[in-house]
Amino acid sequence: MQTNELVQKELAIFSVTDQAKLLSAILYTAHYQKFPIAIWRLPEGSEFHVIIDFSTSQKRVKTDLEEMGSGFVVSPFSNGGGAWFIQADMYLSGTFEEATPARLSFSYESEQYLSEKNYRKNIFLKALNEVFSRSVIPQISLSAVPSAVHTEEVNFEETVAKAVQEIRNGTFRKVVLSRYKKATLPADFEIIPTFKKISASYPTAFVSLVSSSETGTWIGATPEILVSLDKDKIFRTMALAGTQAKGTQTNMSEVLWTQKEIEEQALVSRYIINCLKKIRVREFEEIGPKTVASGNLLHLRTDFEIDTNEINFPQLGTVMLELLHPTSAVCGMPKKEALDFIEANEQYDRSLYSGYLGQVNMGGESRLFVNLRCMQLFDKRAIVYAGAGITQDSNPQKEWQETEMKMDTMLRLI
Repeated sequence: MQTNELVQKELAIFSVTDQAKLLSAILYTAHYQKFPIAIWRLPEGSEFHVIIDFSTSQKRVKTDLEEMGSGFVVSPFSNGGGAWFIQADMYLSGTFEEATPARLSFSYESEQYLSEKNYRKNIFLKALNEVFSRSVIPQISLSAVPSAVHTEEVNFEETVAKAVQEIRNGTFRKVVLSRYKKATLPADFEIIPTFKKISASYPTAFVSLVSSSETGTWIGATPEILVSLDKDKIFRTMALAGTQAKGTQTNMSEVLWTQKEIEEQALVSRYIINCLKKIRVREFEEIGPKTVASGNLLHLRTDFEIDTNEINFPQLGTVMLELLHPTSAVCGMPKKEALDFIEANEQYDRSLYSGYLGQVNMGGESRLFVNLRCMQLFDKRAIVYAGAGITQDSNPQKEWQETEMKMDTMLRLI
């Protein structure tokens, strides 16, 4: 049988209107067969995107936007070992609207039908067809929560106070401190309906679900672009800092910010400009700062845009990614001193929290986001993460309250 005939036959499996059930079946089948999977929805988008990698194992690699194939990249906060790359061996897109069939396509390492990956793909589709035919799709089996030491309130506030003193001593100008906490999942918790709910609740955010043996299972919604390259080779990044509750505020131009929040956001903007200066890029457009909403939170944001064709710098995305991560919005300034303080005082591994993730060379576009509002899923439990930017004007109790507010953006959705 020719490959194109096989694909046409298999497309019939996905001519369905229950897209949530289809995604649940795909997630279950990929998890059961230990294939890495990524599901996401772009900001302001209506489509979900799914890719599955039919490799038997993943290796951490350097994120090179010009050399990588099509897929999805996932990097931890500390990415000295590189990022995980989920190759788009199978791609599916669709919407949650009724009577809108999903669209399916495959990529192959070779034209040989019986190549190793094609064989695994065929086994996957047969299993998927069986799972999807069930009246109820099983939930994936998640691992138990690791026995890590919980970061208590008093410890976080003490660390904030210590950081403020270091700032006043001139060790660094800003540091971003984070914490996490465990939460019990509801008895009726389901992953794909939660993804759908998050997508509806945060239309301007990047919503993602990633699951693999190497990363575990993570779900989240982040408002912060790290690096973006569109079809016209326009590079974009942003400075996003400062946080307050949205409340009943609807007019963004009337939102008031404290000096501490304005200075925090200005530090992130200057950090990006300094990165551009290092590589002698001066032709950029700076838009902002302006107040933007993300769910029940407000932030200050400044956007940066560069036409890489005009400045003849096709590698700008990869170069800036290396310079930016971890940004001062999740680490601090100067980077080395802030990172040293984080590693010495946070006392836990951030893992994928405040790392980056997103699509690479999908439809001619690469869009990577800082992994902010996120949680890692375990058996009956979840771990949620949040951080706060600490400056010399920080109040330890208020910084604790800011992290609680950020965690609530995820917790209220489960």
